[in-house]
Amino acid sequence: MTCINIAPVKFSNNSFLKKIIKELNSRFRSDISLLALDLEMEQTYSEDRGQFFSSQIISLSTPLTQSVPGKILLITEVDLFVPVLTFVFGEAQLNGKHSIVSVCRLHEEFYSGISDDDLLFQRTMKEVLHELGHCFGLLHCIDWDCVMHSSQGIEEVDIKGNFYCKTCARSVDGLK
Repeated sequence: MTCINIAPVKFSNNSFLKKIIKELNSRFRSDISLLALDLEMEQTYSEDRGQFFSSQIISLSTPLTQSVPGKILLITEVDLFVPVLTFVFGEAQLNGKHSIVSVCRLHEEFYSGISDDDLLFQRTMKEVLHELGHCFGLLHCIDWDCVMHSSQGIEEVDIKGNFYCKTCARSVDGLK
């Protein structure tokens, strides 16, 4: 059984974090813990793009978490990118330890100006489960109902399911 550590970086909504941890506890037999991480990620900011480079954030977190057992999920409110894409909802090390999810573009306000906390939570959990799935070795799934289906835009996040399909679930350690 693998423990999962949630590390907020540039993230201030503690009640939302508690809700994520509660949901993960209902889905995994793993220990789900909050991890305080002193991560200076300003150097990952791109002035040209107005975004933070997710791969560099993960690289900065790696030496800080070497002695921490299990998976590390960084969660942030900043907008993320990788050079070949306009933005990313998250990123993970395939079959590795680290992943990151940003709620920035998961807020409905980003698209419509309308606040919807329930929709934000649904979207966040889909992306959290997706990135953790990559850490457990899962690739993108062709099943639209599977949380491991790739999402290029928010519409695809909304369409896909919020669970692992049977095939993907077999590969996730500690899943209930």
